[in-house]
Amino acid sequence: MDTPPCLDTVYQAVFTLYHNPDTSEKEKASYWLQALQRSVYSWKVADEMLREKRDLESCYFAAQTMRSKIQYSFLELPQEAHISLRDSLVEHIGQVNDATNTVIVTQLCLALADLALQMSSWQSPVLDLINQFGGKHLGPLLEILTVLPEEVNSRSLRLGANRRNEIILSLGMASGTVIQFLKSCLSNSGDNTQIHIKILRCFTSWISIQAITLADVSENIVIAHAFNVLANHQSTPGVHEAATDCLCALLQCLEDNNNQQSLELQLFTGVMALEESFHLSVAHEDQDKSMNYCRIFTELAESFLEKIVNGSTANEAHYAIKILNLVLTCVGHHDYEVAEITFNLWYRLSEELYQKNSEPLISMFKPYVERLIESLCRHCEMEPDHEGLLEDGEDFADFRVKVSELIKDVVFIVGSSNCFRQMFLSLQQTNVTWHSSEAALFVMQAVAKNILPEENEVVPKVVEAILHLPETTHIAVRYTSVLLLGELCEWIEKHPQSLETILNFLLYCLQQPQLASAAAIALQNICSACQDHMTVHFNGLLQIIQSLDTFRITNEAAIGLLKGVSLILGRMPGDQIQQAMKQICWVQVNPLNHLIENDVKTERGTNSDPVLWFDRLAAIFRHTKPPVDNGAVHPCQPVITEIWPVLSKACNKYQGDIRVMERCCRCLRFAVRCVGKQSAHLLEPLVQQIVMLYQVNQHSCFLYLGSILVDEYGSEPGCVQGLLDMLQAFIAPTMRVLQETNGLKNHPDTVDDLFRLCARFLQRMPVQFLQAATLPCILDCALLACTLDHRDANASVMKFFCDLIHSGRHRPEDEAYEVRQTLVKSLISERGQVLVSNLIHASVLCLHSYMLSDVADVIMELMYTDRAAVSQWLQNALQSLPTQNSGGSVTATQTQLADFHQLLTRAEDSKAITHALRGFARLYR
Repeated sequence: MDTPPCLDTVYQAVFTLYHNPDTSEKEKASYWLQALQRSVYSWKVADEMLREKRDLESCYFAAQTMRSKIQYSFLELPQEAHISLRDSLVEHIGQVNDATNTVIVTQLCLALADLALQMSSWQSPVLDLINQFGGKHLGPLLEILTVLPEEVNSRSLRLGANRRNEIILSLGMASGTVIQFLKSCLSNSGDNTQIHIKILRCFTSWISIQAITLADVSENIVIAHAFNVLANHQSTPGVHEAATDCLCALLQCLEDNNNQQSLELQLFTGVMALEESFHLSVAHEDQDKSMNYCRIFTELAESFLEKIVNGSTANEAHYAIKILNLVLTCVGHHDYEVAEITFNLWYRLSEELYQKNSEPLISMFKPYVERLIESLCRHCEMEPDHEGLLEDGEDFADFRVKVSELIKDVVFIVGSSNCFRQMFLSLQQTNVTWHSSEAALFVMQAVAKNILPEENEVVPKVVEAILHLPETTHIAVRYTSVLLLGELCEWIEKHPQSLETILNFLLYCLQQPQLASAAAIALQNICSACQDHMTVHFNGLLQIIQSLDTFRITNEAAIGLLKGVSLILGRMPGDQIQQAMKQICWVQVNPLNHLIENDVKTERGTNSDPVLWFDRLAAIFRHTKPPVDNGAVHPCQPVITEIWPVLSKACNKYQGDIRVMERCCRCLRFAVRCVGKQSAHLLEPLVQQIVMLYQVNQHSCFLYLGSILVDEYGSEPGCVQGLLDMLQAFIAPTMRVLQETNGLKNHPDTVDDLFRLCARFLQRMPVQFLQAATLPCILDCALLACTLDHRDANASVMKFFCDLIHSGRHRPEDEAYEVRQTLVKSLISERGQVLVSNLIHASVLCLHSYMLSDVADVIMELMYTDRAAVSQWLQNALQSLPTQNSGGSVTATQTQLADFHQLLTRAEDSKAITHALRGFARLYR
């Protein structure tokens, strides 16, 4: 947007966005308004619209624009405009009344809070705002005081550690005034529930960033009010939830500062006294309040967890262990959503006990975990009148998956065999219902793989019972039983005499529509675990593969079956593998060929989708791994040669469809990996084809497939030139894509796959790559891509730089060492300064902190090569960083810059550099 828009045009666009029924007009209005928000003119437009207050939509747009501009584009404003912007926002908030929409109020309050945090010249915003609004604008003032601490750690504001520390210090200095203000509000608010909620939310916000310290809490009237609210089961829901949030924030703060013994005891006693209120909430079927109490009890348990574990001995438990009984009471609530709140506590407890590895401690907590598993088993019960199976994706099915994961995590505390036996005993009770049986079997399924394969007391009875389940048994019980059988695969491997009966049973289940998927999963597990025993059953498995599409199973289950069968295929006698491989491959290739020859329209997820057949072929190639003697022909090579023409036709047929081509390239990748260098006769036609296709459609999967070819054949002298020619052919279309506006950002997959390809060249043929005519262009691209904040793409760029620099390191056994060293030294000398500057710039201004370890690896490689040069390049890079943020605050002091320089240049490993980068980056974020 090059010129300021007419205000009426903006109003018209907002009206169109909200009220025009024509979706195309709505989209145009939306794009235009987004362009306006990005422009510098939006500051004035938003201010004028807020003054005019024509309608709700325009006011909301203006308030939201003002907030987003302050949040993301504060640098656009000169510092001399900050005061006038502040005064304007204060004026707008001062005109808020009961009729003002709360969404608009929130946006304005956030805008003012974000301004206060960034505007370093505003010395005492909290006191100024209380003085300004304390009398007649209580609601907006409480909202500002709530969001102000919340926004301190906002990533989008990029305040920097120095400014953030300065703010937290100033908030701490103002906390006394805020506490008195909240006390006054509480005393004068009467029964106004909205004000009560705002007071509690505000206090929570200040506690969360520890601006109000624990020392200020013990006699605090707001905390007392929160406990009073929670003790009264008739409290208004909104106030009850706000009081819960407040108490949970305080307990989290207590965990971080665990030296407040008197406060600990006070809070522990206060929370334990809420047990009766929890029971009343259950009696009155008020689930929201039950969940609130559960959150509080669980938070208390988490805040005390380390003390409970560390403070307990074999003879005496820590006094706070009784909170676990209260948490387990919550787990026993009739609704599984209440129980789910506690899951993180049990994960943490299992982690603590696993690290301690103390048998007496584990014994102490065993009864609690036994109760937990019993309750979880009850929660996993389906409704008695439920027909059929649970649908994947529904809430209850997802909950059961979480239960299974939790049980796997904590079961070592009670012992897998004990848990398995206990569930089996529950199945033996008289009058046991189908849904309780199914839940017990579900829990057994979670721990089955941990049962010792030598177990001969319970497992044989379980297997026997599953194999003889009556047809009249509820389908869900049969389904879970079949899955359990698959989980017992390691036990079956040690008891091969049961294998044939089990396989016949699973084959029968495969033919039952509702059991087919479970049978396929179980069969895959058994194939994987019992490979040596299964070769004699291969013909039966082959018949299953040939009939796959007659079974009612998902494609994922079909692929799993193919994986299991392929693992067995690799264990067969060498003279049988080729024919067997041919048979199972052509079962997939024939339908694919039919789609191509008959130009069948692709319908995703059906048999007319080529992806389905590519995925199945890929599974076969990936998991068939027969041993091959030196000099012998790989048994899979003739099969892959035979089906190559169909795969080649598929590449041409579907070249415009990126989804299909990605799966086709993946299939080819595993085909090449399957037979290794014995696919050399396909190298030339394959390279020619992907190069030709890439000129037309720049699908990055072709680059990835190219990297596989380099990895397999790069060390073969006869293949080197062909692979270099392939790279040369790839570069021009790749650069065309990446040099577009936002090309790197819009095509991270291309960046990722390009530098994977280049890294393979460095690993397999470094000298030839370092002398390639395309290298300068590749290096320029890599330097620009340093700042790309896409995890995989950036990791590939950093790996490329690491391999590049490392290739110049001394390797005496390599005859070409001196040539490599000369080439790499020349490149580093020429581009080292730009590389270091880009790495530092990316680290502090662009990349997520979890990505900095890859940057550290590059810097460490540079250090190994020339530490003195890196020291100078780093000094120059640091001098180019901004010394102030958008609000005028100092980003990094000269002392901090010097300390960082020293930390980096003295580092002896990547870990130290990563730590230094993360600490330094916080100064700019």
